Amino acid sequence: MDITILGIESSCDDTSAAVIRNTTLLSNVIASQAVHIKYGGVIPELASRAHQQNIIPVVDTALKEAGVTPDKIDAIAFTRGPGLLGSLLVGTSFAKGLSIAHNIPMVEVNHLQGHILSHFIDLPDSEVPHPSFPFLCLLVSGGHTQIVKVSSPLEMEIIGSTIDDAAGEAFDKCAKVMGLPYPGGPVIDRLAQEGDERAFSFAKPHVKGEFDYSFSGLKTSFLYTLRDAVATDSDFVEKHKADLCASLQRTIVDILLDKLIKASKSLGIKDIAIAGGVSANSGLRNAVAEAGRRRGWRTFLPPLKFTTDNAAMIAISGYYRYKQGLISDLSISPVARLEEIL
Repeated sequence: MDITILGIESSCDDTSAAVIRNTTLLSNVIASQAVHIKYGGVIPELASRAHQQNIIPVVDTALKEAGVTPDKIDAIAFTRGPGLLGSLLVGTSFAKGLSIAHNIPMVEVNHLQGHILSHFIDLPDSEVPHPSFPFLCLLVSGGHTQIVKVSSPLEMEIIGSTIDDAAGEAFDKCAKVMGLPYPGGPVIDRLAQEGDERAFSFAKPHVKGEFDYSFSGLKTSFLYTLRDAVATDSDFVEKHKADLCASLQRTIVDILLDKLIKASKSLGIKDIAIAGGVSANSGLRNAVAEAGRRRGWRTFLPPLKFTTDNAAMIAISGYYRYKQGLISDLSISPVARLEEIL
Protein backbone atom coordinates (compact mmCIF):
# COMPACT_ATOMS: atom_id res chain seq x y z
CA MET A 1 0.00 0.00 0.00
CA ASP A 2 1.36 3.41 -0.98
CA ILE A 3 2.33 5.91 1.72
CA THR A 4 2.09 9.62 0.89
CA ILE A 5 3.95 12.10 3.10
CA LEU A 6 3.80 15.89 3.17
CA GLY A 7 7.10 17.32 4.41
CA ILE A 8 7.48 20.79 5.94
CA GLU A 9 10.87 22.45 6.53
CA SER A 10 11.36 25.81 8.30
CA SER A 11 14.50 25.44 10.42
CA CYS A 12 16.36 28.53 9.19
CA ASP A 13 15.65 30.89 6.29
CA ASP A 14 14.11 28.59 3.65
CA THR A 15 10.41 27.75 3.73
CA SER A 16 9.85 24.46 1.97
CA ALA A 17 7.14 21.86 1.41
CA ALA A 18 7.39 18.57 -0.46
CA VAL A 19 5.25 15.54 -1.21
CA ILE A 20 6.68 12.02 -1.40
CA ARG A 21 4.84 8.82 -2.30
CA ASN A 22 6.77 5.96 -0.77
CA THR A 23 10.32 7.10 -1.63
CA THR A 24 9.49 8.89 -4.89
CA LEU A 25 9.47 12.68 -4.91
CA LEU A 26 6.32 14.23 -6.37
CA SER A 27 7.03 17.89 -5.56
CA ASN A 28 9.55 20.03 -3.69
CA VAL A 29 8.87 23.76 -3.36
CA ILE A 30 11.30 26.18 -1.69
CA ALA A 31 10.87 29.88 -0.91
CA SER A 32 14.17 31.54 0.00
CA GLN A 33 14.52 34.80 1.91
CA ALA A 34 16.58 37.55 0.26
CA VAL A 35 15.93 39.91 3.18
CA HIS A 36 19.02 38.67 5.06
CA ILE A 37 21.62 39.44 2.39
CA LYS A 38 22.17 43.08 3.35
CA TYR A 39 22.79 42.08 6.98
CA GLY A 40 25.48 39.53 6.12
CA GLY A 41 23.68 36.73 7.96
CA VAL A 42 20.29 35.36 8.97
CA ILE A 43 18.27 37.61 11.30
CA PRO A 44 16.06 35.22 13.32
CA GLU A 45 13.10 37.57 13.79
CA LEU A 46 13.00 38.47 10.09
CA ALA A 47 13.26 34.78 9.20
CA SER A 48 10.24 33.78 11.30
CA ARG A 49 8.15 36.63 9.84
CA ALA A 50 9.04 35.54 6.30
CA HIS A 51 8.11 31.94 7.13
CA GLN A 52 4.67 33.14 8.25
CA GLN A 53 4.19 34.86 4.88
CA ASN A 54 5.49 31.93 2.84
CA ILE A 55 4.20 28.78 4.55
CA ILE A 56 0.63 28.72 3.17
CA PRO A 57 1.44 29.41 -0.51
CA VAL A 58 4.45 27.05 -0.40
CA VAL A 59 2.42 24.12 1.00
CA ASP A 60 -0.46 24.86 -1.37
CA THR A 61 1.88 24.86 -4.37
CA ALA A 62 3.58 21.62 -3.28
CA LEU A 63 0.23 19.83 -2.99
CA LYS A 64 -0.96 21.14 -6.37
CA GLU A 65 2.28 20.21 -8.15
CA ALA A 66 2.04 16.71 -6.70
CA GLY A 67 -1.61 16.41 -7.71
CA VAL A 68 -2.52 15.52 -4.13
CA THR A 69 -5.27 16.80 -1.83
CA PRO A 70 -4.94 16.85 1.98
CA ASP A 71 -7.30 13.86 2.36
CA LYS A 72 -4.76 11.72 0.42
CA ILE A 73 -1.89 12.57 2.82
CA ASP A 74 -1.02 9.75 5.24
CA ALA A 75 1.21 11.87 7.51
CA ILE A 76 2.72 15.33 7.89
CA ALA A 77 6.47 15.27 8.53
CA PHE A 78 7.86 18.48 10.01
CA THR A 79 11.25 19.67 11.19
CA ARG A 80 11.27 19.72 14.97
CA GLY A 81 14.90 20.87 15.21
CA PRO A 82 17.67 21.80 15.40
CA GLY A 83 17.34 25.32 14.06
CA LEU A 84 16.10 28.82 14.87
CA LEU A 85 13.30 28.49 17.39
CA GLY A 86 11.09 31.18 15.86
CA SER A 87 11.41 29.63 12.42
CA LEU A 88 10.75 26.11 13.71
CA LEU A 89 7.62 27.34 15.52
CA VAL A 90 6.07 28.45 12.23
CA GLY A 91 6.48 25.05 10.58
CA THR A 92 5.46 23.11 13.69
CA SER A 93 2.38 25.26 14.28
CA PHE A 94 1.28 24.97 10.67
CA ALA A 95 1.73 21.18 10.80
CA LYS A 96 -0.42 21.04 13.94
CA GLY A 97 -3.16 23.14 12.35
CA LEU A 98 -3.25 21.00 9.22
CA SER A 99 -3.19 17.85 11.36
CA ILE A 100 -6.21 19.00 13.38
CA ALA A 101 -8.15 20.26 10.36
CA HIS A 102 -7.78 17.05 8.35
CA ASN A 103 -7.12 14.47 11.07
CA ILE A 104 -3.68 13.62 9.66
CA PRO A 105 -0.95 12.12 11.90
CA MET A 106 2.19 14.19 12.55
CA VAL A 107 5.77 12.88 12.44
CA GLU A 108 8.65 14.88 13.91
CA VAL A 109 11.97 14.87 12.05
CA ASN A 110 15.52 15.70 13.08
CA HIS A 111 16.72 18.18 10.45
CA LEU A 112 20.22 16.67 10.33
CA GLN A 113 18.93 13.13 9.89
CA GLY A 114 16.86 14.51 7.03
CA HIS A 115 20.02 15.71 5.27
CA ILE A 116 21.52 12.23 5.58
CA LEU A 117 18.39 10.45 4.35
CA SER A 118 18.18 12.71 1.28
CA HIS A 119 20.34 10.00 -0.33
CA PHE A 120 17.27 7.75 -0.38
CA ILE A 121 14.97 10.08 -2.34
CA ASP A 122 13.97 8.58 -5.68
CA LEU A 123 13.08 10.79 -8.65
CA PRO A 124 10.14 9.95 -10.95
CA ASP A 125 12.25 10.02 -14.13
CA SER A 126 15.54 8.48 -13.01
CA GLU A 127 17.01 5.78 -10.80
CA VAL A 128 19.27 7.06 -8.04
CA PRO A 129 21.88 4.78 -6.42
CA HIS A 130 21.58 4.53 -2.63
CA PRO A 131 24.22 3.74 0.00
CA SER A 132 24.11 0.33 1.65
CA PHE A 133 23.94 0.05 5.43
CA PRO A 134 26.08 0.67 7.33
CA PHE A 135 27.61 3.71 5.65
CA LEU A 136 29.45 6.81 6.80
CA CYS A 137 28.06 10.27 6.12
CA LEU A 138 30.11 13.44 6.37
CA LEU A 139 27.46 16.00 7.36
CA VAL A 140 28.76 19.51 6.71
CA SER A 141 26.79 22.73 6.99
CA GLY A 142 26.92 26.24 8.39
CA GLY A 143 25.96 25.02 11.84
CA HIS A 144 27.25 21.44 12.05
CA THR A 145 30.20 19.30 11.02
CA GLN A 146 29.89 15.61 11.88
CA ILE A 147 30.83 12.13 10.78
CA VAL A 148 27.79 9.89 11.26
CA LYS A 149 27.68 6.10 11.13
CA VAL A 150 24.32 5.21 9.59
CA SER A 151 23.18 1.67 10.38
CA SER A 152 19.55 2.09 9.25
CA PRO A 153 17.18 4.97 8.42
CA LEU A 154 16.42 5.25 12.14
CA GLU A 155 19.75 4.22 13.66
CA MET A 156 22.52 6.80 13.44
CA GLU A 157 25.57 7.41 15.62
CA ILE A 158 27.69 10.56 15.63
CA ILE A 159 31.28 9.28 15.79
CA GLY A 160 32.97 12.64 15.22
CA SER A 161 31.97 16.30 15.37
CA THR A 162 33.45 19.77 15.55
CA ILE A 163 34.51 20.94 19.00
CA ASP A 164 33.99 24.61 18.07
CA ASP A 165 33.02 26.08 14.68
CA ALA A 166 31.42 24.32 11.72
CA ALA A 167 33.07 24.13 8.31
CA GLY A 168 30.35 26.24 6.72
CA GLU A 169 30.80 28.89 9.38
CA ALA A 170 34.54 28.98 8.61
CA PHE A 171 33.75 29.57 4.93
CA ASP A 172 31.26 32.35 5.68
CA LYS A 173 33.33 34.17 8.31
CA CYS A 174 36.53 34.09 6.25
CA ALA A 175 34.52 35.38 3.29
CA LYS A 176 33.25 38.24 5.42
CA VAL A 177 36.81 39.16 6.44
CA MET A 178 37.66 39.41 2.71
CA GLY A 179 34.62 41.61 2.10
CA LEU A 180 32.77 39.00 0.03
CA PRO A 181 28.95 38.99 -0.02
CA TYR A 182 26.79 36.68 2.12
CA PRO A 183 26.51 33.72 1.90
CA GLY A 184 30.27 33.48 1.45
CA GLY A 185 30.66 29.74 0.83
CA PRO A 186 29.42 29.71 -2.80
CA VAL A 187 31.44 32.86 -3.59
CA ILE A 188 34.63 31.26 -2.26
CA ASP A 189 33.88 28.12 -4.28
CA ARG A 190 33.54 30.16 -7.47
CA LEU A 191 36.67 32.27 -6.91
CA ALA A 192 38.70 29.23 -5.81
CA GLN A 193 38.41 27.77 -9.31
CA GLU A 194 40.45 30.72 -10.60
CA GLY A 195 43.18 30.59 -7.94
CA ASP A 196 46.25 28.64 -6.83
CA GLU A 197 45.35 26.38 -3.90
CA ARG A 198 49.02 26.16 -2.86
CA ALA A 199 49.58 29.94 -2.74
CA PHE A 200 48.98 30.25 1.01
CA SER A 201 49.23 27.94 4.01
CA PHE A 202 46.86 28.12 6.96
CA ALA A 203 46.85 26.33 10.31
CA LYS A 204 45.37 22.85 10.58
CA PRO A 205 44.06 21.69 13.97
CA HIS A 206 45.31 18.91 16.21
CA VAL A 207 42.21 17.61 17.99
CA LYS A 208 42.22 14.95 20.71
CA GLY A 209 39.07 13.18 19.51
CA GLU A 210 39.96 10.56 16.90
CA PHE A 211 37.33 11.74 14.41
CA ASP A 212 36.62 15.24 15.78
CA TYR A 213 37.11 18.55 13.99
CA SER A 214 38.09 22.11 14.86
CA PHE A 215 37.96 25.19 12.65
CA SER A 216 38.51 28.08 15.09
CA GLY A 217 42.30 27.90 14.69
CA LEU A 218 42.01 27.99 10.91
CA LYS A 219 39.83 31.11 11.09
CA THR A 220 42.35 32.82 13.37
CA SER A 221 45.25 31.83 11.09
CA PHE A 222 43.39 33.21 8.07
CA LEU A 223 42.57 36.46 9.88
CA TYR A 224 46.18 37.00 11.01
CA THR A 225 47.49 36.29 7.49
CA LEU A 226 45.23 38.99 6.09
CA ARG A 227 45.93 41.42 8.93
CA ASP A 228 49.71 41.22 8.51
CA ALA A 229 49.58 41.40 4.72
CA VAL A 230 47.13 44.32 4.58
CA ALA A 231 49.36 46.27 6.98
CA THR A 232 51.98 46.52 4.24
CA ASP A 233 49.69 46.44 1.17
CA SER A 234 46.16 47.79 1.49
CA ASP A 235 45.15 46.12 -1.81
CA PHE A 236 46.44 42.69 -0.77
CA VAL A 237 43.03 41.00 -0.55
CA GLU A 238 41.87 42.34 -3.91
CA LYS A 239 45.12 41.28 -5.63
CA HIS A 240 45.12 37.77 -4.15
CA LYS A 241 41.40 37.07 -3.68
CA ALA A 242 41.26 33.99 -5.91
CA ASP A 243 44.43 32.48 -4.41
CA LEU A 244 43.18 33.14 -0.87
CA CYS A 245 39.86 31.45 -1.65
CA ALA A 246 41.53 28.46 -3.31
CA SER A 247 44.00 27.99 -0.43
CA LEU A 248 41.27 28.34 2.20
CA GLN A 249 39.01 25.86 0.41
CA ARG A 250 41.83 23.33 0.01
CA THR A 251 42.68 23.60 3.72
CA ILE A 252 39.07 23.06 4.85
CA VAL A 253 38.62 20.13 2.45
CA ASP A 254 41.91 18.57 3.61
CA ILE A 255 40.77 18.81 7.24
CA LEU A 256 37.41 17.22 6.43
CA LEU A 257 38.88 14.40 4.34
CA ASP A 258 41.59 13.51 6.84
CA LYS A 259 39.14 12.43 9.57
CA LEU A 260 36.72 10.85 7.10
CA ILE A 261 39.50 8.64 5.73
CA LYS A 262 40.53 7.68 9.28
CA ALA A 263 36.93 6.77 10.15
CA SER A 264 36.55 4.64 7.03
CA LYS A 265 39.78 2.77 7.79
CA SER A 266 38.96 2.29 11.46
CA LEU A 267 35.42 0.98 10.90
CA GLY A 268 36.07 -0.83 7.63
CA ILE A 269 33.17 0.97 5.94
CA LYS A 270 33.54 1.85 2.26
CA ASP A 271 30.13 3.32 1.44
CA ILE A 272 30.78 7.04 1.96
CA ALA A 273 28.23 9.84 1.58
CA ILE A 274 28.28 13.58 2.13
CA ALA A 275 25.32 15.81 3.01
CA GLY A 276 24.44 19.32 4.16
CA GLY A 277 24.93 22.75 2.63
CA VAL A 278 28.71 22.48 2.29
CA SER A 279 28.30 19.24 0.33
CA ALA A 280 27.51 21.54 -2.62
CA ASN A 281 31.12 22.78 -2.58
CA SER A 282 32.86 21.64 -5.76
CA GLY A 283 36.22 21.23 -4.04
CA LEU A 284 34.76 18.88 -1.44
CA ARG A 285 32.75 16.91 -4.00
CA ASN A 286 35.80 16.44 -6.22
CA ALA A 287 38.02 15.48 -3.28
CA VAL A 288 35.56 12.88 -1.96
CA ALA A 289 35.12 11.40 -5.44
CA GLU A 290 38.90 11.24 -5.93
CA ALA A 291 39.44 9.67 -2.48
CA GLY A 292 36.79 7.12 -3.39
CA ARG A 293 38.58 6.17 -6.59
CA ARG A 294 41.87 5.75 -4.74
CA ARG A 295 40.46 3.82 -1.80
CA GLY A 296 37.80 1.68 -3.42
CA TRP A 297 34.91 3.56 -1.80
CA ARG A 298 31.42 3.76 -3.20
CA THR A 299 30.81 7.49 -2.93
CA PHE A 300 27.43 9.22 -2.83
CA LEU A 301 27.22 12.93 -3.62
CA PRO A 302 23.74 14.41 -3.21
CA PRO A 303 22.11 16.26 -6.12
CA LEU A 304 22.74 19.98 -5.60
CA LYS A 305 19.02 20.66 -5.09
CA PHE A 306 19.10 18.43 -1.98
CA THR A 307 22.19 20.01 -0.41
CA THR A 308 20.39 23.12 0.83
CA ASP A 309 17.50 23.03 3.30
CA ASN A 310 14.50 21.40 1.63
CA ALA A 311 11.33 19.58 2.60
CA ALA A 312 12.00 16.55 0.39
CA MET A 313 14.57 15.31 2.91
CA ILE A 314 12.08 15.90 5.74
CA ALA A 315 9.41 13.94 3.86
CA ILE A 316 11.69 10.94 3.21
CA SER A 317 12.78 10.89 6.85
CA GLY A 318 9.13 11.12 7.88
CA TYR A 319 8.30 8.22 5.57
CA TYR A 320 10.69 5.89 7.41
CA ARG A 321 9.52 7.07 10.82
CA TYR A 322 5.84 6.72 9.88
CA LYS A 323 6.44 3.15 8.70
CA GLN A 324 7.72 2.36 12.21
CA GLY A 325 4.68 3.96 13.85
CA LEU A 326 6.62 6.92 15.28
CA ILE A 327 3.74 9.38 15.51
CA SER A 328 3.96 12.70 17.38
CA ASP A 329 1.11 14.12 19.44
CA LEU A 330 -0.15 17.69 19.47
CA SER A 331 1.79 18.57 22.62
CA ILE A 332 5.06 18.40 20.65
CA SER A 333 7.18 21.57 20.61
CA PRO A 334 10.22 22.51 18.52
CA VAL A 335 13.72 22.50 19.97
CA ALA A 336 16.63 24.68 18.88
CA ARG A 337 19.57 22.47 19.88
CA LEU A 338 20.58 19.09 18.52
CA GLU A 339 21.24 17.40 21.86
CA GLU A 340 17.62 17.97 22.86
CA ILE A 341 16.30 15.62 20.17
CA LEU A 342 18.93 12.88 19.89
